[in-house]
Amino acid sequence: MLRLVIANKVYSSWSMRPWMVIRAFDIRFEETVIPLKRPETENAIAKVSPSGKLPVLIDGDLAIWESLAIIEYLAENEVDKQIWPRNREARAHARAISNEMHGGFLALRQACPMNLAKRFNTPELSDDLKANVARIETIWRDTRARFGTRTHDSGPYLFGPFTAADAMFAPVVTRLDTYQIPVAADTRTYMDNVLAHPAFLDWKSAALAEPWTIDDYETGHTATDTFR
Repeated sequence: MLRLVIANKVYSSWSMRPWMVIRAFDIRFEETVIPLKRPETENAIAKVSPSGKLPVLIDGDLAIWESLAIIEYLAENEVDKQIWPRNREARAHARAISNEMHGGFLALRQACPMNLAKRFNTPELSDDLKANVARIETIWRDTRARFGTRTHDSGPYLFGPFTAADAMFAPVVTRLDTYQIPVAADTRTYMDNVLAHPAFLDWKSAALAEPWTIDDYETGHTATDTFR
């Protein structure tokens, strides 16, 4: 059986992404949580992850690290499931915006670290943070307009039904919500739909039951983003 090794659910945006894909598409797996910033953390991660970071997917003797690589592996193994959109044009667009998410939006990550257990006052929006939010809203709006209403399978997500692209942006949704970042009405509607997805609700419920906290992520501000 597949085993997904993840970090604290309260904080780990990168762990959430493949986990939501696995749960949303009913893929059988076992879960291991390694809490971060503890004396045993480094050694525990080193035993399973070649990169020294989480998440990592274990399939027999194979270890797949990096969230997007894990999602691609799941999609290849579960070809009967619509993890990526089936339409080639839509699928290319989904991969493009997911890769942009994977490699970008540093200002948002630094100013608004994920914390599902808190709600913070809106931080001062730097020009870079404003640009990040504007780009995210444009991605969501344009994707919904081009692809969200052009499918036989209706749904409230970026491509109609929930896909890997929605999982990639789910932690962004939580950040905009947690820090009460002002957004347009259509952005808020999309956010509410993601926050109501059963896979996200399962993740958040488990996150709120965790016994661990990390001080750096309890203030609402940090200078690092260590989860990939």
